[in-house]
Amino acid sequence: MKVHVVGAGLAGSEVAYQLAIRGIEVILHEMRPAKMTPVHRTGFFAELVCSNSLKSEELHNASGLLKREMELFGSLTLRIAKECRVPAGKALAVNRERFSTRVTEEVLKSGVQLVVEEVSEIPDDGNVWVIATGPATSESLANWLNEKLGNALYFFDAVAPIIAADSIDYSKVFFADRYGAGTSDYINCPMNEEQYERFYEALLSAEVVPIEGFDSCMLFERCKPIEEIARSGKMSLLFGPLRPVGLIDPRTNRQPYAVVQLRKENVEGTMYNIVGFQTRLKWPEQKRVIRLIPGLENAEILRYGVMHRNFYVNSRKVLDCHFRLKGTEKIFFAGQITGVEGYVESAASGLYVALNIYRYLKRQSLLKLPTTTMMGSLFDYVCNGIADQLQPMYANYGLLKDSRDRQRAAERSLRDLERFLVEAGWREG
Repeated sequence: MKVHVVGAGLAGSEVAYQLAIRGIEVILHEMRPAKMTPVHRTGFFAELVCSNSLKSEELHNASGLLKREMELFGSLTLRIAKECRVPAGKALAVNRERFSTRVTEEVLKSGVQLVVEEVSEIPDDGNVWVIATGPATSESLANWLNEKLGNALYFFDAVAPIIAADSIDYSKVFFADRYGAGTSDYINCPMNEEQYERFYEALLSAEVVPIEGFDSCMLFERCKPIEEIARSGKMSLLFGPLRPVGLIDPRTNRQPYAVVQLRKENVEGTMYNIVGFQTRLKWPEQKRVIRLIPGLENAEILRYGVMHRNFYVNSRKVLDCHFRLKGTEKIFFAGQITGVEGYVESAASGLYVALNIYRYLKRQSLLKLPTTTMMGSLFDYVCNGIADQLQPMYANYGLLKDSRDRQRAAERSLRDLERFLVEAGWREG
């Protein structure tokens, strides 16, 4: 029996790789570069489209705990990410092009067979299929899922602009990480109150790209366009992407009124991502607004921000606790299409699905991860939450019971997961 994986994103790449290195015949279907999505730029696997950051590595941060759990699983994503990292303080950020290139190399080297084609429907051919097409699921497959499930949902997501490092006026900015942590990896563009007022008014008055079906109620909170955040109140940006807390301008020894942060896109430091500046502003408006930021008056925008529709299914109605389509044995889902939110969470779901597909092929019972773990609690929330209407969810300590003592919760999580993986035969004791 073969395993067909549809979509070579983070989750699909992880599923394909984990099964292939264990001797399973895997066919990976990816439509890029023959057919591109509105947000992808290459045909490489695991391309990061919104940001180059995989968030914090610290254990008291839920994302840091999730990464440690994934390392116990033997995650390809984390191994390559650390190999391709760029300085980003406490966060794990990567050189996007090198990261996706290396993931592609490792997946293909593992023996996975690549088929470049668009899959419009899942055939009943006796093989195992994994739908890991993610937020940019093609229209044809989305239509097939809508017809089959009747419970497909979506929300809108946005991408931040990237600017050229040599177009920054360094006399007006300073290097520092928040609270002095890290090695000063971020460029900070400080604003006084007058500059902030001018920027804020320009942002509110700027023209946006009209998008059919756009509804601010369908925006995932962590990926809201900056102009939508601004509409919620004049101070909203000061508690969001422009928050100055923990940053001291060395030229004044004071905390600025507002700060725009820039994060490296590559190790060489030739490109910078404007942190938190996801947007759907028209491109000329993006240039006009960005150039109101001190130090970016002559900014060269290498990639403009864009907005796109993220597609996911209502897992609570259509999937079981193993991310398998209810009423079937051989159709699984993995990645953001299940309702998990974030790069790391997406890859983590691929590990979980790979584990259970491997057990299914070996005629062993499928397993559910302990809910004392971050992965287990996240996947349980997605599949078994109280509300009928699933909203995408990222890893957070609120998912764990008795998580007030994060150190203790993290230690328990890692201990329980390691024992689980040894008993499941996924790793040696």
